[in-house]
Amino acid sequence: MTAIASLPVREFDQPQGGLGPLRLLAGPRRGAPESWEEHCDRLGGPVTARMDHFGPRRLIAVVRRAGLTGRGGGGFPVADKLAAVLSHGPRRVVIANGSETEPAASKDNLLLTIRPHLVLDGLEVAAATIGAEAVALVVPGEAAGQSIAQALSERSARASGYPEVEVVLSSRDFVAGEETAVISWLEGGPARPRFQPPRAVERGWKGRPTLVHNVETLAHLGLIARFGADWFRTAGTAAEAGTMLVTMSGAFERPGVYEVPLGLPLGELFSAACPDRTSQTLLMGGYFGSWLELAGIGEVPLSRAGLAPLKASPGAGVIHLLPPGTCGVREAHRIADWLARQSAQQCGPCARGLPSLAGALGVVADPAADHLGVLPMLLRWCSQVEGRGACRHPDGVVNLIRSTIDTFSAELELHEAGRCSGPAASRLPLPAGRMAIG
Repeated sequence: MTAIASLPVREFDQPQGGLGPLRLLAGPRRGAPESWEEHCDRLGGPVTARMDHFGPRRLIAVVRRAGLTGRGGGGFPVADKLAAVLSHGPRRVVIANGSETEPAASKDNLLLTIRPHLVLDGLEVAAATIGAEAVALVVPGEAAGQSIAQALSERSARASGYPEVEVVLSSRDFVAGEETAVISWLEGGPARPRFQPPRAVERGWKGRPTLVHNVETLAHLGLIARFGADWFRTAGTAAEAGTMLVTMSGAFERPGVYEVPLGLPLGELFSAACPDRTSQTLLMGGYFGSWLELAGIGEVPLSRAGLAPLKASPGAGVIHLLPPGTCGVREAHRIADWLARQSAQQCGPCARGLPSLAGALGVVADPAADHLGVLPMLLRWCSQVEGRGACRHPDGVVNLIRSTIDTFSAELELHEAGRCSGPAASRLPLPAGRMAIG
């Protein structure tokens, strides 16, 4: 079996699953933030000492050879982003995005809370590479913010030569994690996506070339600067290198944040988390993700390439196993209805299309409703909404709805007949509140 290791979401000090080599989650296992001294002792001193022989171009070449891609869900090559910002003039900015507004995710909060210096290493590497004049770090909650503040205090005793890091608590709205929404939030505006172009790498924070990376991505970047591209590629696949953090929730005996090599067969990951063997379906990739039948996917690799034939993606590393007795159609309606209320309300597909989609899905999710003509209408509306939004929010909702229709076709037939196979209560988290517009 490929080595897997994990830390639980809530009880960080109790490792679960099969233990093995760790990268991001290596180090003290007590649940408290790793100190500056522990961090340096474990990894061989400040990361900047390892970078003395790197210039920007050389560092970008190393990252390109490593094959690091973004771990926030988009999967964009990190070297390409670094090079793009570097090519767009002076007064550059780097932002560490730890918003983690996906309700089922916990990886960024965990990383910021227990391994703050690893994230700050990556932030320093990124700032040095692009010559940043301003640096910001967005955190998802108070605990992560306190951990980062303590880590910055520990690092302040040495002369880094890099800009002071501005730490900001994120908005908790779902769309607030999108990079242009993060920039708007940092500028004092509402945390909602902006129309593009220009791209953030050209004109982002206060009109300056801006590099935005997820905090997990930056943690990997800091390790690559220390240990090189060849080391990074010893985990993962030739096409998708390295490890990733995955939040496992739902009907697992051992839910938590797992660090696994990309390309790991899903069956091995599930075995480590101990699934309820009577569960049949999981949600892969979060609330914009896809439903997959558990049977027959044990050998499918956890990677973009491996999941693509199933019309799925790892996304930001969220896997939720639907508990037995829970109706997937009803769960999808709960998510779609919440996502419709979480939209930025700045284009027609969000303001009018998503409530209509959620309403129609609610009809087919209700066994007592009149379903005549609703399902074809729902599919038609999905086609009309897809690709027409100001951001990707409508497309994500459409993907979830289409996957629901494809995966739960038998359940939909039951609903048409006035029955439902899943009376059990939901376990998917849906924070209260609506999108704050203004």
